[in-house]
Amino acid sequence: MTPTPSPNRRTFLSGVAAIATAVATGGAGATDRAGQWPRIAPPVLPRIPHAIRQLGRVRDDPYAWIRYIPKTGSRTRETLPPMIARAIAAEADYAAKVLAPLAADRADLLAAMRARSGDGIAAPPLPSGPWLYASRVPAGQSHVVHYRIGADGREQVLLDEGARAKGHSYYRTTGHQPSPDHRYFAWAEDIVGNDRHRLCILDTRTGQVTIPVATDAYGYGGLTFAPSSTWLFWIWRDARNRPTRLYRTPVEGGAAVLVYEESDPAIFMAVARTAADGFVRLTLSGPSTGEVRLIGGGSGETAPARLVRARRDGVSYDIDEWAGGLVMLTNEGGAFDRKVLKLDRTTMADGATLVPHRPGTPIVALLPFAGGLVRLERIDGLHRLVVQTTDGRERPVVFDGVAYAIELVGGQDYRAGSVRIVQESPVQPRRWIDVTLSTGAMREVAAERLRDFDPDRYAVERLTATTADGTAVPITLVSRKDMPRDGSTPLLLYGYGAYGIASDPVFSLPVTVLIDRGWRYAIAHVRGGSERGQRWFEGGRRFTKRNSMTDFVTCGEALCNLGYSTAGRVVAYGLSAGGLLVGGAMNLAPTLWAGVIAKVPFVDMLNTMSDADHPLVPLFRPDWGDPLSDPRAYDNIASISPYENVHSAPYPPLLCTAGLKDDRVAYWEPAKLVAEVRHRSTSGNPAVLVLDENAGHQSSGNRDAEFSESALFWAFAIRYSQS
Repeated sequence: MTPTPSPNRRTFLSGVAAIATAVATGGAGATDRAGQWPRIAPPVLPRIPHAIRQLGRVRDDPYAWIRYIPKTGSRTRETLPPMIARAIAAEADYAAKVLAPLAADRADLLAAMRARSGDGIAAPPLPSGPWLYASRVPAGQSHVVHYRIGADGREQVLLDEGARAKGHSYYRTTGHQPSPDHRYFAWAEDIVGNDRHRLCILDTRTGQVTIPVATDAYGYGGLTFAPSSTWLFWIWRDARNRPTRLYRTPVEGGAAVLVYEESDPAIFMAVARTAADGFVRLTLSGPSTGEVRLIGGGSGETAPARLVRARRDGVSYDIDEWAGGLVMLTNEGGAFDRKVLKLDRTTMADGATLVPHRPGTPIVALLPFAGGLVRLERIDGLHRLVVQTTDGRERPVVFDGVAYAIELVGGQDYRAGSVRIVQESPVQPRRWIDVTLSTGAMREVAAERLRDFDPDRYAVERLTATTADGTAVPITLVSRKDMPRDGSTPLLLYGYGAYGIASDPVFSLPVTVLIDRGWRYAIAHVRGGSERGQRWFEGGRRFTKRNSMTDFVTCGEALCNLGYSTAGRVVAYGLSAGGLLVGGAMNLAPTLWAGVIAKVPFVDMLNTMSDADHPLVPLFRPDWGDPLSDPRAYDNIASISPYENVHSAPYPPLLCTAGLKDDRVAYWEPAKLVAEVRHRSTSGNPAVLVLDENAGHQSSGNRDAEFSESALFWAFAIRYSQS
């Protein structure tokens, strides 16, 4: 994006006056739709002309002035320029006042979620070597406790997140793992909210916690112990928050050693050990390419990483080890839904094809064990588990139900005789199941038990909506069985549809509370996700991205036509790239929606993708296009970006959230959308920005934070769906 000029003194003073006057008067423009919200005029952010010339095109971005990137450190309210700080304060004041009538509903919904969660949530212990590793949220608490149980039955606490969160306004952890020798336990923690982690290691013999990496670590798939347990391999984030270097640090203390540095900003990094602990695996991937480098165990842990296959445009692959060799999951040779090959672990040469490419049956993941290669794939959008033995025989694991999801539990012992999975559905809480590799027999190990919840009271349906181009878009719909189908029921429609990420029909406790308040809930499995494989992803990507938005509108209309709800009683809900989806759908069909909820939404698409310094822009150009160099990409993005396409129309109530420290989707994206909707909407409905000063792209990592946010969203939906 073209740099924003600093406002002069006259502009600053007039802008402050306009903001202050709008908040103070509560006069012109105030509305009171059937008494649904207070008569409060929203902030009127100054529209300062800001011409941007790009590829022979000119656009005006009148709210460009609200963008602020500090030279160092994270954004805070105290470091914001005065004009922006006053605008943010005005937004906070308006949000507090206009959302005040939701207080009772929010409290009731939050209480219902807490009550339903019962006596805490606990995953069953997972065997690993001589220990059983587990985690739980104790009754009456919000944070997770990680622990392990020895052969003598004694419990050892490894990480009490609640204790470590004390004194911090933000706390979130990731990457929890024991060392292969089980002496150490490591995790990454963010105490600022900016996704820049510090790494912690507990010595289980002494009880001492050390912090070998104090800042700038990448926690999500960014740390692993060496097979010898001597080293911690970890990924560093640069000043633009991009993971670019792999380091090796002695577990017992010492200087970090650079192992690998990536120069391509469009490449993402992840590090882990392979299944049998033979290698440390560095995965380098972009949206349309990738490569893997392996670091051997033992004496090879200090050697340079060995390249498996050089990256090629259009070819991606993953590597693991199994049955004495390596296995590669790849799209090579036109296998767009991927195939599995065996490789020689010494020469890296191709061997047998273990699983051929089957168009329309995408392979989601592999998990090798000594006794079998487990793969997760999709059939007609739903997960299927298959166990392949070393002699090539396959055994599918079948589940009943019209909609469900399966997850492979991480951290499993390669020598185990069974695979641990989590199976759930929109009306069935998580249950942990061990599947015997040799027979396929299933044994339920544990199940999440909730209070005042009976799955038999609910119905799950799998529907389709046919688009104008003849595409059948799947919909997962959840209702109470006693709900009428006469159009009278309000409905929350969720969607994401980006990056090839599927919106799986998982269980959500907050959703069940909303349904019990008389709502239906639906997931629109729009193009751009991966529910139906790579082609489904490509059908809602880059120059076909508009399909995601029209798919979502079509799903909403179809549900109304079938009597599940009525136009004006459907609330759209999306997060991050799903915010782009619902923002675009709001522009396409503003009168369809009773409200729009956009969590940390990616809605200033053209300006963000024109910012070459943004941490994610180089990585995601294949997904969205490059408006800096490609006129066609510029025109396409300009035609669908929610901020650029707000127009004169009766917009529904809009609730956007943001994190002040978010480097992925910055606070100014939803702030600009909210301001533009207020400027152009003819309805007088509120457009509200709720800004978390302590958070980044994610809220603090505890259950109560999740419940509180859901209670706000549901209360907003309930109030403004009542026409």
